[in-house]
Amino acid sequence: MPEPSSHELESSIAELKAYKERLTKEVIKIAQKLRMPQKKINSIIEEHAELNRINQLLLTLNDQLNANL
Repeated sequence: MPEPSSHELESSIAELKAYKERLTKEVIKIAQKLRMPQKKINSIIEEHAELNRINQLLLTLNDQLNANL
């Protein structure tokens, strides 16, 4: 499989960041509707499996992008 171009990596990073932001906002919105305390909301976000996976992917893509530059 060929290496992705810098443009492809930048595009993927931007899309993942946008998805992460939407998911975070949705989690916060639901937690606020449930009237959870802010500390609990922060804890949920820190432990959210999908958000953690996105963070790992972003680190990997940023490393690949920096290697391509």
